[in-house]
Order: sequence, then structure tokens, then C-alpha cells
Amino acid sequence: MTTSAATGTATGTGAATGTGTATGGDRADARRNRAKVLAAAAEAMAERGIDVPLGEIARRAGVGAGTVYRHFPSKQALLEAVFAQHLDEAVASGERRAARLAPTEAFFGFLLDVIELPGLCGQICEMVTADTSWPRPVLTASRLRFRQVLTALLHSAQRAGGVRADVDAADVAALAVGCVSMLTARRDERAGRRLVQLTLDGLRPSGPVTEGRSFRDGQGALCEECGTALAVRPTGRPGRYCGATCRQRARRRRLAG
Repeated sequence: MTTSAATGTATGTGAATGTGTATGGDRADARRNRAKVLAAAAEAMAERGIDVPLGEIARRAGVGAGTVYRHFPSKQALLEAVFAQHLDEAVASGERRAARLAPTEAFFGFLLDVIELPGLCGQICEMVTADTSWPRPVLTASRLRFRQVLTALLHSAQRAGGVRADVDAADVAALAVGCVSMLTARRDERAGRRLVQLTLDGLRPSGPVTEGRSFRDGQGALCEECGTALAVRPTGRPGRYCGATCRQRARRRRLAG
């Protein structure tokens, strides 16, 4: 490595000099600050709505307002990033379920994940179902990935006979919006969840497997969490869950209640 004494500029490999070039540590700090702002924004918007001031978000993130504006030059840019992050989390959930679970179980589990997204789910679902006029490429790309995963899971479940053939992705997204409203509009969470269960059960084809049973009837025919048909046990107590994922979800719900 050679160094010019006159300019103090180093060439070759090594740490950045005082020319304004960011070091690896600076970039890591910037990434951490961006993540803090996104997390604080999601929390604040979930509690107070999307009109929460940027100053409040900066305070929750523990950074200055200037740091927020450096990463997100406008409130709309921050809102886009929060929505896109939530959609990407839903996409990742759907991809994991598709890789590990049977088609019907994966589809209904994904829907429950989407419906139970913290706080902003209703606004995100409405945005996904609407023909939004926002010309924002990040959000548009996230919406497209979400639609692709939802459609793939739906079609797989339909081919497996677990979902009605006359349902399309737009129907499912609209139902998700309604389910979120059922959960958030009712003070009685149990009543809201029962309505969600009944709504999702309506996506199933009519027939001997589901006829006369609710989405989580606890009688051993359907998983109490995702509604997947359970194998009949010749002996012992009837099963309640299709696998470890739904069993853990039910346990978390009981502990939270």
C-alpha cells in the first residue's frame, strides 16, 4: 500500500480515510439504525395508526429525527418500508409452510399467520386487495411476491381437495381483511376467533370430512388450529392437532390468554 504524504490518501486495501467514505462499522451502524427505526415505526403505527408523527417514531427508536430522515426521506417512504417488511415476513412464512407441510395445512396455516400479523395486518390486507395508486417499486414488489405465494398455496390446497374450487386469490385476500376486522372490532377475543374459524371453514369443500363440523371442533376430525383433516386413530384419545407447529401455536395462545 502506498500513501501520499500531501493528501493523506491511502491506496490499496485498508481502512477508509477522512475522505467521507463510510467504513464497515459505519455501514453496520446504519443498518442497525434503520432496523431500529422500522421496528419502532411498526410498533407506533400499530398502536396509534399510520398518522403517528415521525418525531414519536424517532423517540421510540432512540435516534434523532435526522437519522430517520437519512434512511426515509418522507413519511410515505417509511410507511412503504414498514408495509413491505410485513409482507415479506408473510411471504417467508408461506414459503416455509409450503416446503414443510401438506398443501391444505400449509394454506390454512399461512392464512392464520397473515391474519395474526401484529397491529398493521388490517391496513396491509386492505392495501394488498386494493388497486393502490402508490407508484412505489419496493412495495409493489412485495405485494407481487405475496400474491404469488398466496396463489401457489391456494392452488396446491385446491388440487389436494382441501379448498373449494370456486375460490380465487382475490376472494382469500378479501376474507383475510374481514377476519382481521373480526378480531380487532370485538372486545371478546374468543368470539372474534370463533368467527374467524367459521369464515375459514367456509373455504373448505362441502363433504363428509367437514360437514356439520366447525373449523376447530375438538372432535378429532380437524386440527383445532389450521383445520387440516386428522388421521383417525384406532385406539386412544382423538388427536387435536396435525403436528408440532399447530400444537405450539395453541400452547402460545393458551399462555397468552
